[in-house]
Amino acid sequence: MPAFLTPDEHRVLAAACDRLIPPVDGHPGAAALGVADYVDGLLGAFAVDPPRIWAGGPFSGRAGGDAGFHRFLALTPMEELAWRTRIEGSQGDPAREFNGPVVGWQERYRTGLAALGADFADQDPDEQDRRLAADPGFRTLCYEHACEGAYAAPEYGGNRDGAGWRAIGFPGDSQPRGYTGAEVSGRA
Repeated sequence: MPAFLTPDEHRVLAAACDRLIPPVDGHPGAAALGVADYVDGLLGAFAVDPPRIWAGGPFSGRAGGDAGFHRFLALTPMEELAWRTRIEGSQGDPAREFNGPVVGWQERYRTGLAALGADFADQDPDEQDRRLAADPGFRTLCYEHACEGAYAAPEYGGNRDGAGWRAIGFPGDSQPRGYTGAEVSGRA
């Protein structure tokens, strides 16, 4: 069940993200990577306590150590203010409008997905591209979040089973072992 989006919005978002990061030459594409789940989790981060912003740690457990990433951390008051403003917008709250009104990601996604249309997922690729191009600001926001969801740690809701990492040849997080100097410099 989506955290913020309606099931119909989630379906449109999954199709939009798949146009932005399509399945090509062994890369699974955004839909298969669960990018829409990542974005939905980000938009609904404050629906749970602690909010799904910072995964714990220090290790994921994938390369040893305690699997701490599945526990999310509490935010400081300043972090909460910043993230709520980013996600929910300023909503007329003076504390959130110190630099002026802010339209949050929740509203931008609601508006952008509505503009794509409920039938977006059923359209041919050319029509989907035309609709995505109609609002470059929303397309850019969606693409940025799609990239995050495709390649972030799986605990955030995307990159299912590390498939995004495998598709680009990234071995994933390696803590507590770490990387050698040669691996960091790309000489390994």
